[in-house]
Amino acid sequence: MSEPPKNNSNGAGAADVIRTDAVIIGAGPVGLFAVFELGLLDVRAHLIDILDKPGGQCAELYPEKPIYDIPGIPVISGQALTDRLMKQIAPFGAEFHYGEIVTALENIRDGLWRVETSEGKIFEAPVVVIAAGGGSFQPKKPPIPRIEDYEGTSVFYAVRKMEAFRGRHVLVCGGGDSALDWTLSLAPVAASLSLMHRRDSFRAAPASVGKMRALVKAGAIKFYQGQPVALHGGGGLLESVEAKGSDGNFRVACDILLPFFGLTMKLGPVADWGINLRENLIPVDTEKFETDRAGLFAIGDINTYPGKLKLILSGFHEAALMAQRAFRYVHPDKKLVFQYTTSSSSLQKKLGVSLKGTRGEGI
Repeated sequence: MSEPPKNNSNGAGAADVIRTDAVIIGAGPVGLFAVFELGLLDVRAHLIDILDKPGGQCAELYPEKPIYDIPGIPVISGQALTDRLMKQIAPFGAEFHYGEIVTALENIRDGLWRVETSEGKIFEAPVVVIAAGGGSFQPKKPPIPRIEDYEGTSVFYAVRKMEAFRGRHVLVCGGGDSALDWTLSLAPVAASLSLMHRRDSFRAAPASVGKMRALVKAGAIKFYQGQPVALHGGGGLLESVEAKGSDGNFRVACDILLPFFGLTMKLGPVADWGINLRENLIPVDTEKFETDRAGLFAIGDINTYPGKLKLILSGFHEAALMAQRAFRYVHPDKKLVFQYTTSSSSLQKKLGVSLKGTRGEGI
């Protein structure tokens, strides 16, 4: 993966204003694809994200977890998808501002929005696109005393690199898709792997449950029915997990604990921006995915409308229609001519590719 673009504030200090065509809040897959759709229409974008790299939840929590429903790509990891999107949008020179939170969003006059960040940066743009996913996702931690003493050394709430667990004795706790997916993925990597759940039924995909049970039957992994109640070890190094079962307490020897008890969504500062919210989501129309305020759009998991599906591919569709409307705010005196990338020499010039002489519908 190439290094992500560095923070760039055009040399601006805290009191200077960065003027651009569009500000995208959130650099997850949908926010990144919005750069592409806007770029095709000559709309320049700056992106702001609380994380220190692009990819959002996809790259932060599940970088190696396979994704199966991206059109034309049978399987791809969250990190690989991010890498491809970064390559795809490279021709448009978007500028990234990592490690920053939007602290204020204000419509300062008709046709112009002001965005302020935690780093004192101020942006002014006719278009603001909120692509913040569902807000800030944080793992639900099991109620185990002093678990924080082991976090980052023996206890992890996400798997970022499977190789980090090679040759380790791993205990996975949970009964959902994440717990089962990582049980199956880490079984060939770990020196030993155990799965623990409070009951012998699961909320995960039936196929995953079937594969897990087959591994247990073959002796490749172990399954324990119970709930973790205490950690034993010292200096942040785990030696065993004590669990409560139907017949009393028992211990499972391990040096890594992966608790997958779901995620808690915190909307964060979005709730303070004065936007109309419906159950912590932003209502939009389905023609242009605009809010009830001109020039303010919401795409991806942060929005809601009748029939909404929280899928990355749905967010890509929303980004495309959003861009068509955003163009009119940025270039009100220009005519919008719809073109296909497969047949438009001007679009291909922007993308840095040459026309191959083909004609037909494109993307």
